[in-house]
Amino acid sequence: MNLVSEMCDGVLIITAHEDRINAAGAVQFKDRMRELTQNATSRVLLNLEHVNFVDSSGLGAIVGSLKQMPQNATLELAALTPAVEKVFRLTRMDSVFAVHTDTATAIGEDRQAG
Repeated sequence: MNLVSEMCDGVLIITAHEDRINAAGAVQFKDRMRELTQNATSRVLLNLEHVNFVDSSGLGAIVGSLKQMPQNATLELAALTPAVEKVFRLTRMDSVFAVHTDTATAIGEDRQAG
């Protein structure tokens, strides 16, 4: 699973460089997210701009990643493509996660709050 992380203004941004998060890669996704977030202490932003398809297993892996976040760390989503946004809306997972238009907006919102 091709997940790349970077720090930006104190926010850990993880970008999924995958077209799909589905049953075939759900376990690898969750394992890689655990690896990347194990030392997170505040906001983690999952950038899904390259993901065009999420099935129920992929959704479960993303929710599982939320549940395995370290104490005091949060998982937020950014840049959902229309198909992925629809899955989150239909399953009402958009009420579980903070969803941002893009990473810049998410980081800007944090700056304004601080």
